[in-house]
Amino acid sequence: MLGRLHKILDTTLLPALFDKVILPSSVQTELTDPDAPPSVRTWIADPPAWLQVHETPRRQSYQASLEGLDEGEAAAIALAISLDADLLLMDDRKGVIAARGKGLRVTGTLGLLDLSAQRGLVDFAQAINRLRQTTFRIPDALLDSLIKKYSPQDHNI
Repeated sequence: MLGRLHKILDTTLLPALFDKVILPSSVQTELTDPDAPPSVRTWIADPPAWLQVHETPRRQSYQASLEGLDEGEAAAIALAISLDADLLLMDDRKGVIAARGKGLRVTGTLGLLDLSAQRGLVDFAQAINRLRQTTFRIPDALLDSLIKKYSPQDHNI
């Protein structure tokens, strides 16, 4: 999710929304992968001060209950549980289901954009148009309905 946000928005959006943003070290490692976009690798190589990287909990401590998830998603859920996090940022559908099953509050990219638009931090339609240029996949009809939420209404008198 951080990689996607970095591509479509100024990542300073996160500290504008949240007091703390904490990332598992295993996710930081994923963002340095050669397959990650160069701008993301450069950004995570020198993370901003508002981003705290915490050691990923030992896999054995959560492996059985989060089996079938990618390492990053499982680590994020385990870390959120261990920190009693207020909110987990995640887009992976399996991960979201698992996190909610553990009682965590979860939001994804669209939820962040919605919250940001509500607070006047982004132009929602522009952010969605940039999002459509990424690998993010969601039905166009849903995106269009969300855009209408923030479009000025025609007021015929």
